[in-house]
Amino acid sequence: MRGEHAGYACGAALGFLGDLIAADPRRGHPVAAFGRVAGALERRLWRDHRGYGTAHAVLCAGGAAAGAALLQRALGGRAPARAALTAATVWAVLGGTSLGREARAVGGALEAGDLDVARERLPHLCGRDPQALDGPGMARAVVESVAENTSDAVVGALVWGALGGVPGLVAFRAVNTLDAMVGHKSPRYRRFGWASARLDDVAGWPGSRLTAALTVLAGPDRRGALRAWRADGGAHPSPNAGPVEASFAGTLGVRLGGTLAYGGRVEHRPVLNGQAPPPGTDDIERAVRLSRRVSVLALAATVAGRLAVGAARHRSESGRKRR
Repeated sequence: MRGEHAGYACGAALGFLGDLIAADPRRGHPVAAFGRVAGALERRLWRDHRGYGTAHAVLCAGGAAAGAALLQRALGGRAPARAALTAATVWAVLGGTSLGREARAVGGALEAGDLDVARERLPHLCGRDPQALDGPGMARAVVESVAENTSDAVVGALVWGALGGVPGLVAFRAVNTLDAMVGHKSPRYRRFGWASARLDDVAGWPGSRLTAALTVLAGPDRRGALRAWRADGGAHPSPNAGPVEASFAGTLGVRLGGTLAYGGRVEHRPVLNGQAPPPGTDDIERAVRLSRRVSVLALAATVAGRLAVGAARHRSESGRKRR
């Protein structure tokens, strides 16, 4: 048992390092392949009905997790192979380096005053309508996306990996991908995507709280992060994005939230850390660096937690054998 947990820790660290070095490939990414399968299944199953959407979510996420579990089981007790599988899976599901790369690309264009290039790059980062945004609006969109995706693309996956190994990693990324595909409140997906959105809310809860807590620890203004989290985190329409964006806003000393155009509709979201100024171009780099610190701390925390559970179980089993 201890060897299994140590193998996971080694694989998780290697996969995290792999994401730092290689990031996401432009083509042939496993998550993109899952998206194509989920899209094909959607075309067959789609009805304006929650039941069909629930079946879609269960088949896609459950099938991906079951396949990962079978692959892990096929490796048996071969520790090096299991560690390699963990490393490959962690690399595939994490997106922290790509997140920072895309955020810096928009930030660089804004700094150069090239709003057309910034608008061209923004959809690589988030689903907002770039034509409806000026420079400050895009800076705000980038900072908010970096905050939210630190949880979705890094911390949440590490949490579920620590809890469920390779199947946990795959299940979390599958659920998060389904939410991005069908979980928004457009006329087509209001009912069909309901189950995927609710499942993503549940899966994202522990990672978002850990992200907010680590932001308090890693950010330049701990009191500001904690104050904004407590005051404004619950006001956001997303139960998971709220604490993360609020803590980022508080520690960076910027104001987030407000009106945005998303998916062809206008949303009026609550303001987070409203006494602060709106984010500027320089705050994009600050947000990316904070995201990286939070990600490293999340790796350390989740691996340490997994190892601690393994050690506790080993002591418990040893005690029973002696009795």
